[in-house]
Amino acid sequence: MTLDAQLREAARQWIAGDVDPRTQAELQLLLDADDPELADRMSGMPQFGTAGLRAAVRAGSNGMNRAVVVRTTAGVAAWLTERGHGGGVVVVGRDARHGSEDFATDAAGVLAAAGFDVRMLPEPLPTPVLAHAARALDAVAGIQITASHNPPQDNGYKLYLRGGIHLVSPVDTEIEAAIAAAPAANAVPRKESWSILDSALDAYLARVATLPRGGARTLRIAATALHGVGAQTLRQALHRAGFDDVHLVASQEKPDPDFPTVGFPNPEEPGATDELLALAAEVGADLAIALDPDADRCALGVREDGAWRMLRGDETGVLLAQHILSTVDKSADPLVATTIVSATMLRSIAAEFGVRYDETLTGFKWLVRAGDGAGTGLVYAYEEALGHCVDPDAVRDKDGISTAVLGSDLAATLKASGSGLPELLDALSAKHGVHQTGQVSVRVADLSVIPRIMARLRERPPTSLAATTVDVEDLLPDTDALVITGAGGLRVVIRPSGTEPKLKCYLQVVEHAGELPLAAAKQRAADRLDALKQAVSDLVRED
Repeated sequence: MTLDAQLREAARQWIAGDVDPRTQAELQLLLDADDPELADRMSGMPQFGTAGLRAAVRAGSNGMNRAVVVRTTAGVAAWLTERGHGGGVVVVGRDARHGSEDFATDAAGVLAAAGFDVRMLPEPLPTPVLAHAARALDAVAGIQITASHNPPQDNGYKLYLRGGIHLVSPVDTEIEAAIAAAPAANAVPRKESWSILDSALDAYLARVATLPRGGARTLRIAATALHGVGAQTLRQALHRAGFDDVHLVASQEKPDPDFPTVGFPNPEEPGATDELLALAAEVGADLAIALDPDADRCALGVREDGAWRMLRGDETGVLLAQHILSTVDKSADPLVATTIVSATMLRSIAAEFGVRYDETLTGFKWLVRAGDGAGTGLVYAYEEALGHCVDPDAVRDKDGISTAVLGSDLAATLKASGSGLPELLDALSAKHGVHQTGQVSVRVADLSVIPRIMARLRERPPTSLAATTVDVEDLLPDTDALVITGAGGLRVVIRPSGTEPKLKCYLQVVEHAGELPLAAAKQRAADRLDALKQAVSDLVRED
């Protein structure tokens, strides 16, 4: 096969403008071999998704590599300068993935040469440390090199704007246009002139130590960082908050970019927390904690009916909401928020406490802007994918470390009264209804499959699911999603994933116990959810 002449020329120009001899050689081999993969490698630049750029670490314009990072940062610098932020503070951090150190160094060098006051974190650290530092220093931007919970072959580029918040439209397209206008990577000036922000971690830990609401500290904790950068920060945060009986999964404690003990380093994935739950049982823990690799997500695990299980994001969400709202100052007109794909119990809890509630599009870039568009009065926000913002004044994003501390505070408080997280969940379900949630995901190799399915559903929307009459709402043009609702709290949200090659379907049913035992309501909800999962699986199956 002979490659298109235009594609060959684009590859030659990219190679000529690259700053890394390794990726130059990698792309040249594909070019010399007329390898069809070259078309994918040169199919544009990575675009800003739900939380920044993510791509496989590989040569070419459509990957994470030094040339892409240099050009991306040149575009960011140009956009900031055009809007009057030239010379401002920019904080740069990184995780421990393949390429992260080089990418962070290149980003810092481009910004320094462009005249910005660059502060570099001293070592691989959790994303929330970077987000906290950017907000605390009133930085004009923060850049964290990380792919969060993506597979080992990926890396990414998270961008925070002033206030430590993610960018939203139209800023994302404006910055992408500035990136497209940037010169070849080897023509972008870089300067080794930045300061090391040694105080960032200590300042973050000092803040997190203030989060517990109760005085109880007797709690045995089993925890894992899933080979990411969160283990030591988590241990230090728990220690400062008064929790010292902490047991880490030894095989997953040190950062390892290959994630050797997990197939997919995401606490949501089946099997990812098996070693954690085994350790929790072995040491007789009261609580299990799993962070994702950059420690911005947190999953909690509990012992229930003699066995350990991880809580769903919605379960942790309502537990933390109850804890926060039972102690917050109501005179400040507090606001809580979640997304359209999360369970709806938070709405009922907010109404009980008489506080404001909002639902946003998916992603913390929207959650932290809940209510009036600026997140005024926000005290808590969560999304079902294990993201929790428990201290919005300090970190305007999801934060797994602070979530772990506040979750430990709640667990210790309940333990001191002879109760636990499962008992509190049951009390909430008895009061607000059993909210059973689940997911149906379609992972694809061919990305064109997803828009075809979405187009079909729009052309022929369902009128019933699992023997329930339903209505369908199309959220275009605000976002590419369909919301299906029916009686009994039935809700299905169907949307393409913003971070993975998946079509994701979020399911909910609600059962109120009434005069029935709670166990009967749970079983009825579980049966209805099973039927809904089958119906949705059939609905999204490609023709």
